[in-house]
Amino acid sequence: MTRTHVLIDLDGTLSDSSLGISRSLQHAFAACGFEPPSYDQVRSLIGPPFEETLPILGIPESELKRVIHSYRERYEDVGLYENDVYPGIAEMLIDLRDNEYTLAIATAKPQVTAVRIVEHFGFTEHFSVQAGATIEVGSGRRTKADVIEFALDELGIDAGDHVVMVGDRDHDVEGALQNNIDCIGVSWGFGTHSELTDAGAAHVVDSPAEVVSAVASTYRLSWP
Repeated sequence: MTRTHVLIDLDGTLSDSSLGISRSLQHAFAACGFEPPSYDQVRSLIGPPFEETLPILGIPESELKRVIHSYRERYEDVGLYENDVYPGIAEMLIDLRDNEYTLAIATAKPQVTAVRIVEHFGFTEHFSVQAGATIEVGSGRRTKADVIEFALDELGIDAGDHVVMVGDRDHDVEGALQNNIDCIGVSWGFGTHSELTDAGAAHVVDSPAEVVSAVASTYRLSWP
């Protein structure tokens, strides 16, 4: 089958959002009476939903909603703008569109926030669909697999070799595989080569300039 659709992660794939996320989490931890994590601690956990990662940083389940609410108060006003597009991303999106791929955002970030960020970067026109998580912790669309399933539904397509995911963390790969699609890993984000390959990435690229050729060539022979 001819590849036609590309789902693309946001944090760590299109942009380095680590500064805004880390500062907003440090603010939230302090405001809620917890020892703020270091930048490196936060950066290593960016990607999956906070209900999976904040307990690793010492936040008990009973305090998750309070900390996340405090985080969002700063992030929605300030933190989302402390965010830089990686070099070569604008050109990558143009190349993908020039090769007639239909593009969609698929991020575990809340959808309402993702839409604001994509618009801030001036990338809205590139994407037919912007799929993200729901806001309520513990319910709705929260996992990457859920978001990818929603993106496929919004695009009006089934899973298969005609669609591929592009992302920087193992949960991008795992979410794609749970939906029976391949994932191309990118090494410039928050994950590592070994994390991506161990999770089952079909291919790992080291620069945005490699994405178009990887999209065209990474086909799985068959799915069970």
